[in-house]
Amino acid sequence: MTWKGGEGGGVPAGARSTGARIMIALGGNAMTASDGSATPDAQAAAIERAMAPVADLVAAGARVALTHGNGPQVGNLLIKNQLAAGVVPPVPLDWCGAQTQATVGVMIMNALERALAARGAARPVATVVTRTLVDASDPGFADPAKPVGRYFPEEQARRAMARGEVWRPFGDRGWRRVVASPEPLEILDAGAAAALLDAGHIVVAAGGGGAPVARVDGTLRGVEAVVDKDLAAQLLARRLGAEILVIATDVEHAMTGFGTPDARPLRRTTVAELAALAAAGHFAGGSMGPKVEAVRRFVAAGGRRAAIASLARLGDAAHGTSGTVVEA
Repeated sequence: MTWKGGEGGGVPAGARSTGARIMIALGGNAMTASDGSATPDAQAAAIERAMAPVADLVAAGARVALTHGNGPQVGNLLIKNQLAAGVVPPVPLDWCGAQTQATVGVMIMNALERALAARGAARPVATVVTRTLVDASDPGFADPAKPVGRYFPEEQARRAMARGEVWRPFGDRGWRRVVASPEPLEILDAGAAAALLDAGHIVVAAGGGGAPVARVDGTLRGVEAVVDKDLAAQLLARRLGAEILVIATDVEHAMTGFGTPDARPLRRTTVAELAALAAAGHFAGGSMGPKVEAVRRFVAAGGRRAAIASLARLGDAAHGTSGTVVEA
């Protein structure tokens, strides 16, 4: 696997490779153990595994930017908010997003640097803690629907609601907090990420969709929301001039008719076909829907190729030979 302009390794000459620019969005499965465990050791081991195919792409000459999910990590912080609310003040969601961007970013940096060194392809890696602009009047704020964190008994949920949070019952599983998931409008710190990428760094940015902020009275303020990381990834990819977007997840393809006897893997497709399938309800809003919309938007806006694929087939997906692939 060789990317045009790829060089063997080293900095600065190798770092300034003219290979393809690829944006990789890592799903939550890349951050936790296969059973969903999010202990520090489990997260570190999962990220170590996830960086192997990323390092292969870089060693082959690609210029890579990364983003990642942060659901398990934010969930852990929300648990701490709940359990320690009587001791230390709970922190808002934009703080949780910023903290987890830094934590996961450092783990990715360490693991990717080791993987690159093992391949003789050393590159500098940097993390940019990133803010994502949303509209303070986005309709999601009026009707929060994105579940975050774990399930709790009603009594504990009611105590949290007394602090102004919104919680909803989920049957026998208990109560869960719900927040807005507004449309991402702009990756505010994309300029810093672009400068680092241009200088030869591998860049980690917009983790978890970025820390959400809105303009209030002319100034930026953090908001209680979660930005979809795949929709944010396609925005960042366009701002960085990426030619290829790969959304790495825990399945080989997007499926049409998922959960029915007519379920079929969607392999090569077009922007128009994706739009029609989404309108027909083939992709669940809380899982595959945003991924499909992200790859559709990226290619519609001028990207050369986008794919949804398993992490293990990352390189093949970038080449357009695995996963659900949409091309211009």
